[in-house]
Amino acid sequence: MVKKISIDPISRLEGHGKIEIFLDDDGSVKDCYFQIPELRGFERFVVGRPIEELPRIVTRICGVCPASHHMAGAKAVDGCFGGELPPLAKKLRDMYYNAHYIHSHIAHFYALSAADFVCGPTSDPATRNILGVVAKVGLEVGGKVIKSRAQAQRIQQLIGGRFTHLVWCIPGGVSKGIKPEELAEIKPMVDELYDFTQFSLKLFKDVVLGNKEYVELILNGPYTLDVQNMGLVDENNAVNFYDGKVRVVDFEGKEICKYEPKDYMNNVAEHVEPWSYLKFPYLKTRGWNGFVEGIDSSIYIATPLSRLNVADKMATPKAQEAYEEMFETLGGKPSKAFLAAHWARLVEMVQNAETLKKYVNDPEITGDNYRVIPQKITGEGVGIVEAMRGTLTHHYTCDQNGICTSANLIVGTTNNNAPMHMVTKKVASAMIKPGKEPDQGILNMIEMAFRSFDPCFSCATHSLPGQMPLEVKIFKHGELYREFKRGC
Repeated sequence: MVKKISIDPISRLEGHGKIEIFLDDDGSVKDCYFQIPELRGFERFVVGRPIEELPRIVTRICGVCPASHHMAGAKAVDGCFGGELPPLAKKLRDMYYNAHYIHSHIAHFYALSAADFVCGPTSDPATRNILGVVAKVGLEVGGKVIKSRAQAQRIQQLIGGRFTHLVWCIPGGVSKGIKPEELAEIKPMVDELYDFTQFSLKLFKDVVLGNKEYVELILNGPYTLDVQNMGLVDENNAVNFYDGKVRVVDFEGKEICKYEPKDYMNNVAEHVEPWSYLKFPYLKTRGWNGFVEGIDSSIYIATPLSRLNVADKMATPKAQEAYEEMFETLGGKPSKAFLAAHWARLVEMVQNAETLKKYVNDPEITGDNYRVIPQKITGEGVGIVEAMRGTLTHHYTCDQNGICTSANLIVGTTNNNAPMHMVTKKVASAMIKPGKEPDQGILNMIEMAFRSFDPCFSCATHSLPGQMPLEVKIFKHGELYREFKRGC
């Protein structure tokens, strides 16, 4: 009789998901499903709303990365009104977004992923959390983390009025600029955030790279797949988070395609499986050929690591140094070591901070030419940004009265659905051995497979509940063997 192990819901992520593992009679993994049982709905209930309202509505998809949806939605709405945008508005949006990146990356690295390395992947679950991390690294470091995240959020508030659920971007620009006194408050915080990014890189080197077991796990563990990479790049193929073209390279580094946002439907399609509400995007020109690896696979990843894999360089000097050091340690690029995505986030944070430094010293940043009044309705727009969790696409259409007639969203976690499913199965097969009962440490190392993607399932499936209980059930010979619950 087939045994079943359920990890439901999985932990230290945003949203709700579960893993169902089925074992043969000898105890080896027969199959594994990474399932998302949340309901999708935002594309339907924005239909019929004034199109300019959508950037404000879609921020409610997620409280973790609302600015990503706000920016992608704003760019799509700009397109519906002709796409004209003054240069200052683009600068302000980009400035805000880089601050948003820092606050999100701090949250994931320190609160969600650090426990697996600072405390240890098989450590006691009672201490394998943010409190355990603080206990290991000290209260002073914990204080730095809290202060830095608060500073990044304060910068967002000063620029856009809010750091969550924005109402700032409007057709043709933004609703407010930066006052000189606001800039004076922002400048010293930017300097401190830059110092914090350097501190975080050093902490990673000391704690993670200083542990041979962790380095071995990153480089030679089962957390790898031979799939393609996706990310946004500027005209010089440097990493860009707000604007540019989407570039896809294979796992050997060869460019497959590079497209403008308006052409996304020619390059990406979505597959549906009956056991998940979350779709499975793939490269349309290759067609869906299943959950397979290899040079001809149509499956791709869209993560911080993939962004660095597809780019030829970073856009700022210190980030470039960190980029080169990372890939030298990983043995070259592109890298297939999914756990290195945690390192890639820290490299990106350096570019975020350096970009903020550039903007606070821009003499035009406190100007007042931050919006043009749209003069026409074109009826369609596509906005693409790099959400922290991967490439984010918003596609809207409207009628001549500016009323939304359709909306399609492909979020970072949706892009990563297929590789998350595949690598979770791969790690489960490597970790669960015949004759040995899987303990909490093994189950956590299986969760580490998807956690490297920093998935956000409320974004991907547009869930409303906002709850995160934990319930793990282990079945033996078809009957409940052990059960763990938290917050249910």
